Amino acid sequence: MKDPALAWSFTEDFPAESDPVLYARMRAAELGIPAVSPATASTLRLLAAAVDARSVAEIGTGTGVSGAALLEGMANDGVLTSIDVEPEFQRVAREVFAQAGVRPARTRLIAGRALDVLPRLADTAYDLVLVDGDPAESGALTEQAWRILRPGGILAVAGALRGGAVADPTRRDELTVAMRELGKMVREDVGISALLPVGDGLLVAIR
Repeated sequence: MKDPALAWSFTEDFPAESDPVLYARMRAAELGIPAVSPATASTLRLLAAAVDARSVAEIGTGTGVSGAALLEGMANDGVLTSIDVEPEFQRVAREVFAQAGVRPARTRLIAGRALDVLPRLADTAYDLVLVDGDPAESGALTEQAWRILRPGGILAVAGALRGGAVADPTRRDELTVAMRELGKMVREDVGISALLPVGDGLLVAIR
């Protein structure tokens, strides 16, 4: 590839995002919190549609960028369970989902630390789980995500490249090493997986 940066930029500009997702993205910028990129959101919507997801868990609600994208790809009766430690962010996400015309019964927003909430979720109950939480807890979060996934369900871990640091073997800071090791573990222990170069990297695996 002659210009990977140009190809990445084109990929990020390619999705046509809905008004609710754009609104969620605007609110995330106003609040100064990160959100998945347009290409990442588009990929999540595609993955949810591919498995006709009816039960999705999301670690990291934010202002609802990824949640709105997932709901667009899910079955019409699908329910999104989203966990975030910041209730204020979830209040904005509720506005986003309402703007999208999502019935309140289709979303379950839980305020709390993900590692405290996840153990209370049922085994093998979810079609897709998105891990987009504290990078320092990525390994433990992924273990819990794997537990609650049904056979054939999809695991997605956002931020899997950490700004390209994971691809640089000289980067040995704690968070980069943790994400690099998580990628290796998924690659070695899971039959079907891929590291997609969308946004800040999306690690995907099938249980």
